[in-house]
Amino acid sequence: MATRHRRTVGQSSKSRQVRQRRGHSLEGRRQAPSRAQVVLVYLFLTAITWLVFGQTVRHEFVNFDDHVYVYDNPLVAGGLNTNGIVGAFTHPHARNWHPLTTVSHMLDCQLYGLNAGGHHFTNVALHTIAVLLLFRVLRVTTGALWPSAFVAALFAIHPLHVESVAWVSERKDVLSAVFFMLTLAAYVRYVRAPSPGRYFVVANDFRAWPDVQANAGNRSVCFAAT
Repeated sequence: MATRHRRTVGQSSKSRQVRQRRGHSLEGRRQAPSRAQVVLVYLFLTAITWLVFGQTVRHEFVNFDDHVYVYDNPLVAGGLNTNGIVGAFTHPHARNWHPLTTVSHMLDCQLYGLNAGGHHFTNVALHTIAVLLLFRVLRVTTGALWPSAFVAALFAIHPLHVESVAWVSERKDVLSAVFFMLTLAAYVRYVRAPSPGRYFVVANDFRAWPDVQANAGNRSVCFAAT
């Protein structure tokens, strides 16, 4: 019985070693994506995002909420100033309290005035940042380059994003997406190497997310769809 037990133990040990060697062999065959491949994916995602939504920089404001959020709102149209920033944090804006969104509209007015193209440009730029951040988070967490690129590309040009990107008043949607992706990225970084500083970054990003989203419901649907 003892001899048979030793043989069984020896056989199981050898089988484990064989499986480990096979596993190491398979891992060795999997090559990590090159930096050039990753850069090409970033460029591709940027290109398709601007190919689809870049045309909006030639569009004007619309008369549905844009006047309330931007061009007929003296607090916002006045640009970035101390009174405006204080007002953004102490008063609702278009019946919503989203101070970071309001400040972003003020910054646009400071930079572009009431030139609608500049405001549309900011929306597309923020959406592009969210797309690139999503790709990075997926690639880091899964290690799969091309599946991550596919999901990010689908997110980039999904039809449900048209309203969020092409409508200036939906700035809260694209801005909330950026903070959501930043929160995911910060959480992944914290999980891999926990520290009080990294936890603070996660909590801070998560805290900022509601400050920009208000009633940004379409973006949640888009996350589920992708």
